Amino acid sequence: MEESNQGMTFWDHLEDLRWTIMRSVGALFIFMILGFIAMPYIYDSIIMGPTHANFFLYEYLCAATSAIPFLPNFCDDTFHVDIININLTSQFFRHMTTSFWLALILTFPYLVFEIWRFISPALYDSEKKSIRWVFLFGTIMFFIGCTVGYSLVFPITFRFLATYQLSDTIVNQISLDSYMDNFLMLVFIMGIVFELPLLSWLLSQLGLLNKSFFKKFRRHAVVALLVLSAFITPSGDPFTLSVVFIPLYCLYELSAFFVKPAPKEEDDEEEEATGQTQIKE
Repeated sequence: MEESNQGMTFWDHLEDLRWTIMRSVGALFIFMILGFIAMPYIYDSIIMGPTHANFFLYEYLCAATSAIPFLPNFCDDTFHVDIININLTSQFFRHMTTSFWLALILTFPYLVFEIWRFISPALYDSEKKSIRWVFLFGTIMFFIGCTVGYSLVFPITFRFLATYQLSDTIVNQISLDSYMDNFLMLVFIMGIVFELPLLSWLLSQLGLLNKSFFKKFRRHAVVALLVLSAFITPSGDPFTLSVVFIPLYCLYELSAFFVKPAPKEEDDEEEEATGQTQIKE
C-alpha cells in the first residue's frame, strides 16, 4: 500500500471522490455536447444504417447466402424501412438521450481509468496488477460486445421483424421510439453479455465458480444459448441462428478458460504432471 495513502483521513478520501466524480461528469458533459453537434450525421450514417439495403452486413450476408437456396435472402436491393415519428417531442428528446448514451460509450475507458485511479492507492502491488488487467479486459470486451450488437445482432433482428407480416393487409410503420429502444437495448445487452468471462473470473477468484461447473453444465448451456439465440433472431433459420449462437458459445468457452479448476482437478493435474515426469526419467 502506498505510504501517501496511509496518512489520508476520511475527509481526504471524500475530497478525492468528489474530484473523481467532477472529472467524470465533466468528461461526460463535454462528449455529450460533441455528440449533440454530430448527432444528425451519426443518425444518418450509423444509427439508421440497418434500415437501408446497402448496410455492410447485408452485403456480406448476400455474398455468403446467395448460392444456397434455402437460406434467407439478403440480396434485396429494394429493402428500405422508413422510420416515422408520432410524438411531437420525440425527435428532440431522442437527440438528447442518444447524445448521452454515445457520450457514455465514448468516455467509458476514461471513467474506468478514474475508478482505477481512485481505488489504486488502497491496493498492494500484486493486487494492482490483477485489477489493472481486469479493467482493461472488461473495457475491451464491452466494446467488442457493443460492436457485435450493432453490426450483427441488431441488423439481423431488425430486418426480420421489419419485414415480417401477419397479414398482407397490415402495413408496418416503425416509430422512432420503437426503433431506438430496440437498438439501444440490443447493443448494450451484447456489451454486458460480453462481460461474462470477466464475471466468471471474479466469481472464480472468490471461490464461487470453477471449471467443473462449465464441464458439468456444458450441454445445458448449449441448449440455453440456442434458445437465447432463437429469441434474439426470431427468423428461426439455421444460418442466422448460428451467426448469433457461435459468438455466445465462444464466450462460454472463454469464461471456462479464465476460471480456476476445482481443488480435486488441481490435484489430478499435479498427479498427471508428476506421472509424466517419472515416465520421462
